[in-house]
Amino acid sequence: MNRSRRWHLRPDAVDLTEQRPTQPVPLEAHPQSLTLDASRTAIIVVDMQNDFCARGGWLDGIGVDVTAAAAAVPHLQRILPAARQAGLPVIWLNWGNRRDRANLPPNVLHVYDPDGAGGGIGDRVGASDAVLTEGSWGAAIVDDLEVHPDDIHVSKYRMSGFFDTPLDSILRSLRVDTVLFAGVNADQCVLATLTDAACLGYDVVLIEGASATTSPSFCLDATIYNVRQCFGFTTTPDALLTALPSEPCAIGAEA
Repeated sequence: MNRSRRWHLRPDAVDLTEQRPTQPVPLEAHPQSLTLDASRTAIIVVDMQNDFCARGGWLDGIGVDVTAAAAAVPHLQRILPAARQAGLPVIWLNWGNRRDRANLPPNVLHVYDPDGAGGGIGDRVGASDAVLTEGSWGAAIVDDLEVHPDDIHVSKYRMSGFFDTPLDSILRSLRVDTVLFAGVNADQCVLATLTDAACLGYDVVLIEGASATTSPSFCLDATIYNVRQCFGFTTTPDALLTALPSEPCAIGAEA
């Protein structure tokens, strides 16, 4: 469902008001429970790509155990259909680099390749012919997650999804105030994007379980602590499923 804002046009007048009722939803969360407006909420799923989560992908190819990242998949399989049913936009935020890597600074080029020996972004690793490159197998969303035709896709080129991308413009066009975050790695790209969202004024909620990482467990613990302490809230897949309405909020008359 396209929730971008609309003008309501008549031959003699233009109505700029949104005419969209609010849909308050109580959600069990930490450090406090929440009431959010489902009509102004979206879910961003970060980097659930073969290069991070699949056997044969980038991380697997350089010796990282991707089991923890793949553990987010079953939770997302439950959450995303319910989110769509409730009318929440689903935004897939994924690395999708240029093949020439012309816009990437050294600190990005050498992620997981600190000595420049190879095996970094754009290189051939395992089944990935060009790590995290637009159109490659490694950059594709893992097969176990269903992508809906109405979902929104945003390519990113940094740990945060807000630099050099249309993500902020898309959220504002959708009139989104609250963003639910899931995906990998929770302590890296998810946290970087969530932090920037909070700094831009969005209300942010991290979905535990559906946000995973291949980093040591203390990194995830610190992420959850800091989200609750500094940026927003955390919730669980079960709490979200309980809270989400079974029908989308009715939209005002369309032009």
